[in-house]
Amino acid sequence: MFATIDEKKRRLDAARPLPEYTVQSLREKLFLEWTYNSNAIEGNTLTLNETKVVLEGITVGGKTMREHLEVINHRDAISYVEEIVHKADAMSEWQIKNLHRLVLKGINDEYAGVYRNQQVFISGAQHIPPEPFKIQEQMEQLLTWYHGAAQSLHPITRAAMLHAIFVGIHPFIDGNGRTSRLLMNLELMKAGYPPVIIRVESRLTYYNALDEAHTTEDYQDFIDLVAGEAESTLNLYVKAVNCR
Repeated sequence: MFATIDEKKRRLDAARPLPEYTVQSLREKLFLEWTYNSNAIEGNTLTLNETKVVLEGITVGGKTMREHLEVINHRDAISYVEEIVHKADAMSEWQIKNLHRLVLKGINDEYAGVYRNQQVFISGAQHIPPEPFKIQEQMEQLLTWYHGAAQSLHPITRAAMLHAIFVGIHPFIDGNGRTSRLLMNLELMKAGYPPVIIRVESRLTYYNALDEAHTTEDYQDFIDLVAGEAESTLNLYVKAVNCR
């Protein structure tokens, strides 16, 4: 399943370090698209170009303060992900809560980085997240799995399942989707992969694959989706290598 991806990753690794400005331009492109698509999946109405403008410090007329904060917060959360990758810090509950705190900063400070104390339901999904009193235990189980059995999995499988299991627990009142995609890319970037962009155009396929994973514990469709997007991002880097 991963043979083609592994070969592209090998070619990319063999070509490192890439030219400084190539890396910088790819980073800016991917992080803009990551921010735009991750927010758009959750209902943010800023366009790609409007998102770029907000990241440059300019407000967009007719858009809410929340939509602007979602862009700025996501940028800060990506910076935190990069910091974790650079330091090679091990994943922890504290780290996850900090990431979520950045996502909801100024939007809902009361619940930023705090596990929910209310039952929630996911619109359009069959899966019902666990009751609040079960969250702490299930998050501990997630981390036990991550530091144990998950380490023998292919990085893409591990990252996809981390995303799916986390968002199935839905530990926070709001911001679970953005946080889960940040965690997924944190795991991929630790393994030397570029970030994966889940496109807003794929939202229905994405939600259906997640719901299947949560209701049947069959993660394959979701892993396939993430693998496909991982290969798409790798293609950008391989193209850059070929242009050297």
